Amino acid sequence: MLQVYRNSSVEWKPAPVVALATSADDYQVAAAREDGSLEIWLVSPGSVGWHCQLTIHGNPNSRVSSLVWCRSGRLFSSSIDGSVSEWDLFDLTQKIALDSIGVAIWQMAVEPCTNPQLNQKQSPKHYENGYVKHRNSESSDSESSENEDGDDPVELHEDHASDNSRIAFACDDGCVRIYIVNDDENLTYKRSLPRVSGRTLSVTWSCDANRIFSGSSDGFIRCWDAKFAHEIYRISVGLGGMGSGSELCIWSLLALRCGTLVSADSIGSVQFWDTQHGTLVNALSNHKGDVNALAASPSHTSVFSAGSDGQVILYKLFMDFAGANDGNITSGVMKKWVYISHVRVHTHDVRALTVAVPISREDAIVERDKKRPRSRSKPLDFSYHKWAHLGVPMLISGGDDTKLFAYSAKEFTKFSPHDICPVPQRPHIQLAVNTIFNQAALLLVQASYWIDILFVREVNRVVSGGAAKTYLVARVKCKASKNITCSAISPSGAVFAYSDHVKPCLFELKRGASSKSPWAVNKRQLPLELPFAHSMVFSVDSSRLMIAGCDRRVFVVDVGSSELVYVFTPRREEHAEELSPAEPPITKMFTSTNGKWLAAVSCFGDVYIFNLETQRQHWFISRLDGHSVTAGGFTPQNSNVLIVSTSSNQVYALDVEAKQLGEWSNHSTFALPRRYQEFPGEVIGLSFPPSSSSSSVIAYSPRAMCLIDFGKPVDGDDNAELSNGQDLASKKLHSTLVNGSVNGSLKRKSKASELETKQNSRKNFELCPFRDPVLFVGHLSRTSTLIIDKPWIQAVKSFDTTPVHRHIFGT
Repeated sequence: MLQVYRNSSVEWKPAPVVALATSADDYQVAAAREDGSLEIWLVSPGSVGWHCQLTIHGNPNSRVSSLVWCRSGRLFSSSIDGSVSEWDLFDLTQKIALDSIGVAIWQMAVEPCTNPQLNQKQSPKHYENGYVKHRNSESSDSESSENEDGDDPVELHEDHASDNSRIAFACDDGCVRIYIVNDDENLTYKRSLPRVSGRTLSVTWSCDANRIFSGSSDGFIRCWDAKFAHEIYRISVGLGGMGSGSELCIWSLLALRCGTLVSADSIGSVQFWDTQHGTLVNALSNHKGDVNALAASPSHTSVFSAGSDGQVILYKLFMDFAGANDGNITSGVMKKWVYISHVRVHTHDVRALTVAVPISREDAIVERDKKRPRSRSKPLDFSYHKWAHLGVPMLISGGDDTKLFAYSAKEFTKFSPHDICPVPQRPHIQLAVNTIFNQAALLLVQASYWIDILFVREVNRVVSGGAAKTYLVARVKCKASKNITCSAISPSGAVFAYSDHVKPCLFELKRGASSKSPWAVNKRQLPLELPFAHSMVFSVDSSRLMIAGCDRRVFVVDVGSSELVYVFTPRREEHAEELSPAEPPITKMFTSTNGKWLAAVSCFGDVYIFNLETQRQHWFISRLDGHSVTAGGFTPQNSNVLIVSTSSNQVYALDVEAKQLGEWSNHSTFALPRRYQEFPGEVIGLSFPPSSSSSSVIAYSPRAMCLIDFGKPVDGDDNAELSNGQDLASKKLHSTLVNGSVNGSLKRKSKASELETKQNSRKNFELCPFRDPVLFVGHLSRTSTLIIDKPWIQAVKSFDTTPVHRHIFGT
């Protein structure tokens, strides 16, 4: 009988999402958080596969205000302190691209990539704020008086075809500053637009990059000539005198290919303007607070808005054809934007929106004519696969509730949003069992600025499990300006280590002699030449510490002597030891139970196997099935077998000694049950029983866990469906894994005999859903498991913001 112990006392405080940006290829989304960290998410066509590829811990004292992703692949962020940073996605570092300009930067906009096919619309007349100007019919309908201004479209086309993009900054002093992205690391200043009254809060480019639109805190939208830096016209946004002047802020602007400019303001209005006339097309006031963000579908026929009321609203473009006679259009076409619907899944302010298109591999769809079992209860018919297919645009939203949600951009009203990350910024937790302290279990919990060592004690032991009490043994803090990047505790519990942005640190844990200080922590010395680390792990005998440095090398340190034993350089080719490190940084590491093997996983999913005895790299494994590795570990039963799970929730057993797939994978990896392939959420961890005779492992996500026995055959699918939504309604748990209720009390209705029957009759790959988000699952012994969960309501109470409207600026 497997005892399950639960605990909810671990501190967990995720940070709000303040900005989003989509890569030029549309399949990566960058999310900046309030604590200075940046996450890169891989867009998936299903609920499985939304993978946080990497996390970069930036400056926690710099508040990110905007993100832009250039078409060259470079990612920049602006800050309220006036600085601009570039995020190196290969070295996982934040670099200062522009020192503070002296004023706050509220928003950035990168120059769009001009495609001649997108600007083939011709118009015999050109309107500037209501005035007719004759122009060449072959020029674009959004150019400004080319004959008078001397604008050369050929020269502009050559400018846009270059790799040097321009970025416009909306600055607090009322200026719009333009910088050029050069091939080097820095940004080059080009020019500033004339200063206006109030703060410039938003900025965007026209689709042909000939104009710049800026929105200010004085309630005006201004249209600028991007080449000659003069104002073409201005628009007063106030509706009927409401919120005019300093009372109205233009928080976001969006220029569409159809010649429409969309504005979002502080009085809850989303307004659509004709960029030729500078006149109002539609004004819609469906928000009950500031409208913070705008986004458009790839076709530019749908617009989404989000605000401080937690709503995400859809608007669509309709064409009114007036004067049609026998199917022929005899007069003009009137554009009309219409409110369609809204969705409210965020509990706090929604700060950012972006649109992405998944291009990763899509799982096969279940046949519609498949027979379903007869059941009294109606099966859940929500399936993420119904709308989340390859090439189907997705809307992603983020806000103060720290959540990220994905919506169908085409069928926004038909399907529920998908919670991408039910456990935002999940803390790193590691369990050490059978330590030198009377065989007690110790828990290491990594926070942003400190490391907690907790003593775990099992209480209320009953036949179906119990609760676990944790007691704080030690807390080691780092400086507030240094984020902790990784940490590890030795299996013996005697030493633990962490690394910040400067260097790794090693500590020794001892029992104190006095009753006032029962535990003592002593700092140990490490070699001075060690760089800061992205990952670290101890050997099974606690004698060696492996450190994956930021320079893409793996350092092996002797814990006893604090000396550097040897250094591994990960490589793809077998004979390339003399070359400088060129592989991606290592972000995960696993050691075998016999102390022979070290598996290192890069941030892009490649696996490097090192032989710790011969001190050489033994094997290189490219990305398995094109997906990243999310969890892994060596089995206690066979130290030569490495089990890994990928972002597509595939499970692989690798024979490290033979450099090939293991026997189990050859028969079962590509025949996993459908119920496991539709695992609710991404597998984030594997837990092996500490027994050499056990052949099972627990794979878990924040929503569910699954017991996999590699000594049993893979069972076929039953016909029951499993929902990918948040609310898992499955009540039959033919498993020995028992879940508790919200308040921590256990479900004790099941009798011991019934549990024993379920244990004997359970299937392999049987799922057990969680009611609360789970941070960690680990084996205390062969027959007991510890689950660290956290009711989401407790996480909400720790937020600094409340779920009500509040102003978003003020320096």
